[in-house]
Amino acid sequence: QVQLVESGGGLVQPGGSLRLSCTASGRGFSMYAMGWYRQAPGKQRELVAIISSSGSTNYADSVKGRFTISRDNFKNTVYLQMNSLKPEDTAVYYCNGKRTVDTYWGQGTQVTVSS
Repeated sequence: QVQLVESGGGLVQPGGSLRLSCTASGRGFSMYAMGWYRQAPGKQRELVAIISSSGSTNYADSVKGRFTISRDNFKNTVYLQMNSLKPEDTAVYYCNGKRTVDTYWGQGTQVTVSS
């Protein structure tokens, strides 16, 4: 069993930056593909960024060039560095871990971009 705990959300002005962290408990973190998803009010949850166990990354078009996903397998942690934030980035951000048929979700952290 893996538990994921996100942190780092908050209120930021447009153009600002935040770094989200997701720390995993349990074994085998390095073998999991890790991702960040977000869900805005009234919208479906969408993929923001993903990083494979080997370190390859993929991003939603809406965040390319602004967000960076990374992982530290020694700390069992995945990060999402978010720069040049826009009001439309406002959402609850969820951490996700996948390995074969196993999928785990964190509880979510709120990101609000507003002046």
